[in-house]
Amino acid sequence: MRVEQISVFLENKAGRLAEVTRILSEAGVNIRALSLADTSDFGILRLIVNDNEKAKEALKANGFTVGKTDVVAVEVEDRPGGLYKILDILRKAGINVEYMYAFVQQSGNNAVIIFRFDNLDEAVRVLMENGVTVINGSKLYTM
Repeated sequence: MRVEQISVFLENKAGRLAEVTRILSEAGVNIRALSLADTSDFGILRLIVNDNEKAKEALKANGFTVGKTDVVAVEVEDRPGGLYKILDILRKAGINVEYMYAFVQQSGNNAVIIFRFDNLDEAVRVLMENGVTVINGSKLYTM
């Protein structure tokens, strides 16, 4: 139930994000979700894409440092309290959320949130035991 996310390390200067998106566009890679975190010197662009290998190859060929991280995609009720319900389940189980960001498309009446946990396998187990829908990578990449 893991989803592969790629992380791209960027200098914090004008045009670097545009360059990444140009490279992915030219490689025919579709960005499904993204998150950008920065410091004064560099940023980390986290991406869920439809073709991880093609994206990594294209970015590395253009001089970018690219890493891979496993994350979890979860359906969250798209209503007030929907996210709280998920986070409360995790809190009660003592599972830490390292970071999270939204996915670009809804799944039925639910939103999709990408999570990075301190204990990925335990988080998936706890969520599924509590009736939360965890989306596998092959489905997510094509949404």
